[in-house]
Amino acid sequence: MKQAMKNIGEVEIPKDIIEDVQKKVKNIPSLKEKIELSLNRNTTEVLGIILIGAISLGASDIHIEPEESNVKFRARIDGMLQDILEMDIEKYRGLLSRIKLLSKLKLNVSDRPQDGRFSIIIGRENIEIRTSILPAENGESIVLRILNPKSLISLEALGLRKDLLEIFNKEIEKPNGMIIVTGPTGSGKTTTLYAFLKKINKPDIKIITLEDPIEYHLDGISQTQVDAKKGYGFASGLRSIMRQDPDAILVGEIRDLETAKTALQAALTGHLVFTTLHTNDAAGTIARLQALGEKAINISPAINMAIAQRLVRKVCKECSKLEKATPEEIKIIKKEVTDVPQNLKIAKTKGCDQCNKTGYKGRISIFEALLVDEEIENFILTAPSIVALRNLAIKKGMTTVRQDGFMKVIEGITTIEEVERVTAE
Repeated sequence: MKQAMKNIGEVEIPKDIIEDVQKKVKNIPSLKEKIELSLNRNTTEVLGIILIGAISLGASDIHIEPEESNVKFRARIDGMLQDILEMDIEKYRGLLSRIKLLSKLKLNVSDRPQDGRFSIIIGRENIEIRTSILPAENGESIVLRILNPKSLISLEALGLRKDLLEIFNKEIEKPNGMIIVTGPTGSGKTTTLYAFLKKINKPDIKIITLEDPIEYHLDGISQTQVDAKKGYGFASGLRSIMRQDPDAILVGEIRDLETAKTALQAALTGHLVFTTLHTNDAAGTIARLQALGEKAINISPAINMAIAQRLVRKVCKECSKLEKATPEEIKIIKKEVTDVPQNLKIAKTKGCDQCNKTGYKGRISIFEALLVDEEIENFILTAPSIVALRNLAIKKGMTTVRQDGFMKVIEGITTIEEVERVTAE
């Protein structure tokens, strides 16, 4: 494969390779076959086929893991790791060196972790690949995270219920206050935040982001990246951003008290602040900020909305079918959703070549949104428990993540098993 490189770290994959892989790779067996057929070719071509094939299947991550006698290649598709194939040590070493070179990492370092990134050009699209290399027992483990611009979707495409879409649209149009998105790693928080930014991005609004690292590039928005080695962390970066007179700010994550204080102060002084926090649910946001050391009196007036989200897999349209729900299934659903249709039919999965025998293809977000109105604000000042705050929010009409998931079951979008898997406490 001839390779056109503008510089180290950027690879333009030839059109004929792209078209061949996209035409032939439709599932995991076809990707395995395509890679196996290429293993006797040069390393650059093998890596190109691996990347294009993984992207064609919608993979978010590629894992290349050396074991005692061979190397395992896996891909994360719809949030689940899938085995692709095993390759020999020699081919792995060639891939490791090629990936290190592209990622501007040290070729002769194998005893400590290294992180880097490179990009591949597919037609007119530039897709960034984030590289993580970690020393392991049998060699260096490689994880390539695929940052595909196609992941950037509009607010309307998130799969929100109509009432929640209206709430989100109303809240992001406010001139000030903080909107916090919570959830575990890989739950879609970044996608949601970027959807917010895309919605409010207008010529008369200045938006600045502070990210670690910048995952996707948005036109018309000033994006900055933290650099701890240069003393530019979230807290110091946020203070610098404030001097740039922004209307809206995105802070990638609140990790410490100093960042929390600065972000909350920004929300109280005429700025709309978007950020993320690691908590289990929306109500836990307040407790998490307090655990960092912030006072309730500074938290309650600053937050407009706390959102929790998860990603559930959607049933495969090719092999799933609607079947009448059993009494036991209706009982499970009724624990969370009271308005259950009579003679309810729900999706049952079978598995086919199109979905790699999983029964699922694609993912959709499920949400809960805690709106901080006057009553909630005053309640926060009493330092309530997470359970008490959650119960009040539900009493005031908040739909929980789990309830939202079961609504998607009723709509035939996902399954009971999938909602149980993702929302189990």
